[in-house]
Amino acid sequence: MPPHGRLASLAPGILVAATGVGAADLITAAFSGDQLGVAIAWAVVLGATLKFALSEGLARWQLATDETPLESLARIAGRGVVAAFLAYLVFWGFFVATALMGGAGVTAHALLGGTDPRTGRIAYGLATSLLGALLVRTGGYALFQRVMKVTIGITFALVVATGALVLAQDWATIAPTLLVHRRPVTEGLGLAWTIALIGSVGGTVTVLSYGYWIREEGRHGLAHLAESRLDLGIGYLMTALFGVAMVVVGSTIEVTGDGTAVIIAIGDALATRLGQPARWAFLVGAWGTVACSLLGVWQSVPYLFADTWAQLRGRGAGVRVDVASPPYRLALYALATIPALGLVRQFSTMQRWYAIVGASFMPLLALALLVVGGRALRGRPGAHGPLAIGAYVVVLAFFVVAAAFEIRSRLGR
Repeated sequence: MPPHGRLASLAPGILVAATGVGAADLITAAFSGDQLGVAIAWAVVLGATLKFALSEGLARWQLATDETPLESLARIAGRGVVAAFLAYLVFWGFFVATALMGGAGVTAHALLGGTDPRTGRIAYGLATSLLGALLVRTGGYALFQRVMKVTIGITFALVVATGALVLAQDWATIAPTLLVHRRPVTEGLGLAWTIALIGSVGGTVTVLSYGYWIREEGRHGLAHLAESRLDLGIGYLMTALFGVAMVVVGSTIEVTGDGTAVIIAIGDALATRLGQPARWAFLVGAWGTVACSLLGVWQSVPYLFADTWAQLRGRGAGVRVDVASPPYRLALYALATIPALGLVRQFSTMQRWYAIVGASFMPLLALALLVVGGRALRGRPGAHGPLAIGAYVVVLAFFVVAAAFEIRSRLGR
């Protein structure tokens, strides 16, 4: 798509935000609302703001240098660091793909039924995966972004509408939790849930996808920075509203269960309070959320694999990833099939390892922005100013603490 003389499509920012919202975000926001009430909604806003700061830095880095972060990493840090990232990407990709397949399978089974839950989780999850891969392979970026914009709109409307309906119907229950916790919280648990909620908003590795999508839109040069800030701002605003809606829903019910069974339990609780239409609306919205995240990962992670592979082979910067190339296709097909092996394990086990692997990425990304991004941008227009550097230091410090909490809590189970 050629550069635009007017505001270009807002798709990239919305896509990167939607891709980062999956089953884990739904569950964490609902649990946090259950434990802490609507008073914790500020954590969702803070989490979205932190992810916006990182994504804006990545966009500015690429627009100023015409290099993706991976291209700069190869040039500045060398191929050894790129190879380490590739190993991490393969490891992370397996767990995130299994978690997404499982989440799509559980929610689809709750809507469609037809078999026992375990078989349904596997069958529906694999079917959603293969359908996503087919769409990505045959339609490319153009079809992907059109489908995602429609699906995201419907999903966003359903989940936010559910939160608004709960707010209207249960205001008497919600009002006391606006400033104080819903119930007494075990010592340390409130802090743990707050950190988990802030850290879970907006995805992890998938924030790197934005650079490839703005290349598809034809954005090159800092003249497009305001455009990118606008679409990222809208995307993360949607993410924040989505998270707040789930906090509101969770604040009115007792959230129980493990893994994506929590989503089913929330749907059943909504049916008891508000009737079956509320259950259906929420479950359709939940399935759409997970399916959008799956589709976004299926389309974007092969970009990362193909770009990393190209850097290891010495390809220069500024070259658009060929979605018909063998590395892109290999990554897509592997992502859509091999992680299905993880569906035979308990979903909570795979979700635990996905959370651990993902939690470690954000402090590394903040560090890369400070060190590699700082060096790549040195002396250029768009270089990090004191405000940006301060923001990255804050993000780095927070996500180091968040990663430590996440890893300790997950390994302690």
